[in-house]
Amino acid sequence: MATELFRRLFAELVGTALLVLFGAGSVVAALRLGHGALDYPALGMIALAFGLVIAIVVYGFGTTSGAHINPAVSISLAAVRRFPWREVPAYVAAQLVGAVLGAVLVVAVFGTQATQLGGVGSTSLAPGIGYARGVVAEVIGTFLLLFTIMALAVDRRAPPGWAGLVIGLAVTTDILMIGPVTGGSMNPARTFGPYLVNTLFGGTTPWADFGVYVIGPLIGGVLGAVGYELVARPVREVPAEAPQGAEGEIRGRRVSKGRAGEEGQVTTTSAGSDPP
Repeated sequence: MATELFRRLFAELVGTALLVLFGAGSVVAALRLGHGALDYPALGMIALAFGLVIAIVVYGFGTTSGAHINPAVSISLAAVRRFPWREVPAYVAAQLVGAVLGAVLVVAVFGTQATQLGGVGSTSLAPGIGYARGVVAEVIGTFLLLFTIMALAVDRRAPPGWAGLVIGLAVTTDILMIGPVTGGSMNPARTFGPYLVNTLFGGTTPWADFGVYVIGPLIGGVLGAVGYELVARPVREVPAEAPQGAEGEIRGRRVSKGRAGEEGQVTTTSAGSDPP
């Protein structure tokens, strides 16, 4: 059991490191090519980079750890009883460590110049954006993310094979909308890693904004997960005790035709009937 948990935690660590390396790293790359300026087409490329790396991680580690790579995802799934609370602290710790590792690798690729290029890909509130508006933007973005995860990765009625791509596109969509406001984090770990590494390498870090990237994603994530459970999967349609997306286990037994077979009929036994 301990070995299995360690394997899943390692998958979360590596997955989150990849998210920050290629996601936040794309921010540094865009700022470097733009000589410190970031326009909307460049934001589009950043959004695409995030979406693609998330899709890759979901396809790669989805069957191992669930590929949460986001504390808001782990906590939100636990809130709707789709993930055990006892494993949330370990998952969050692995995600935070992975995010720091990914940010260190960004510095390894771009050098300490990365601290001057967006603070190692850090998220921050845009000029003129207040704390409350930033929280609202992150709530909206993370709501869409968790709603998509519930619909494509958790609900067994979903068409197979689409989860990674659509979840990645949901993040791309989020960044295209709220990126100009908050940077489009939807993930406390994604913000924490670059913040810490930027600070360690002497950069100026907007720690005062960090609460936006914790409060917003947690509220939005829980709302998205609960909203899907209440609206898209009413209990009256799918019983809570049944496996998700199924009608429950089908039980039965074969009954020899006997006398009924002689009459051209087949006798069956319902799941709740007693054996003869």
